[in-house]
Amino acid sequence: NGTNVEEFILLGFPGTWCSRVSLVVVFALMYSLTVIGNASVIGLVWMSSNLHTPMYFFLSNLSFLEIWYTTGVVPKAIGVLLGTSQTMSFRVCILQLFFLLSLGSTECFLLSVMAYDRYLAICYPLRYSFLMNSGLSTRLVLSSWLGGFLAISLLAFLTSRLTFCGPDVINHFLCDIDSCLALSCSDTWPVELTTFLVSIIVVVASCVVTLVSYMYIISSILRIQSVHGRKKAFSTCSAHLSVVTIWFGSTMFLYVKPSAQNSLDLNKLVNTFNTVVTPLLNPFIYTLRNKEVKQAL
Repeated sequence: NGTNVEEFILLGFPGTWCSRVSLVVVFALMYSLTVIGNASVIGLVWMSSNLHTPMYFFLSNLSFLEIWYTTGVVPKAIGVLLGTSQTMSFRVCILQLFFLLSLGSTECFLLSVMAYDRYLAICYPLRYSFLMNSGLSTRLVLSSWLGGFLAISLLAFLTSRLTFCGPDVINHFLCDIDSCLALSCSDTWPVELTTFLVSIIVVVASCVVTLVSYMYIISSILRIQSVHGRKKAFSTCSAHLSVVTIWFGSTMFLYVKPSAQNSLDLNKLVNTFNTVVTPLLNPFIYTLRNKEVKQAL
């Protein structure tokens, strides 16, 4: 009938009212812990002079990002589950998509920067303070934030040009790229190609930088003679390696593919892990396995 859809209905998760209320409680609890945990990391780094180093500067930026990343999803998801806020206008949908993908791209860059920082610390310990000075660390963080938002700008613009004629129901609790492509009645090939290329540039390139850094790190650790020295060197990067494995594994599944043919139900499950669980795990992974942070706490 030529009428364009201006508003979408989010389905959230299927199930009874009791199961959805239980999920709301879980989401609200995890969101609260995520904000408290990441804010505590930022506060510790800011207040403790022992943590005024490039590594913790990167970590505080990662914690700041995680707070906004989960805030862009969980409050709306709770409204969807309760049935009080199931609709989302097209403009807000594009805004959420741009916001989440930009923060996700920034996290990829930040994690690769942190891997490079660990590479310098392990492989060049005597020159580390000279190589990774405050000026370089600030430029790397600013480049990560700027690069993350610029990388998604074209993708968000192309998605905003799509036409939606109906249906207007999104089988998700957030507005993601696969859901938009599945509902569009216009040619989605340019958006799919752009998504794939951006994923290669952002996710795969960041992952390659991280892997190469850790290849050099592991090689240097294995050359250390004492067992205590090897254990101490590995402990400085084991927490970051855990976060990298979780983040890049789920992100590659969601975005590094030539077309949007993955099951939307499976995407919804992985997105839940990426946007709700991972931001909660990060501060605990870094604090529970880091002696300096525990001492500052």
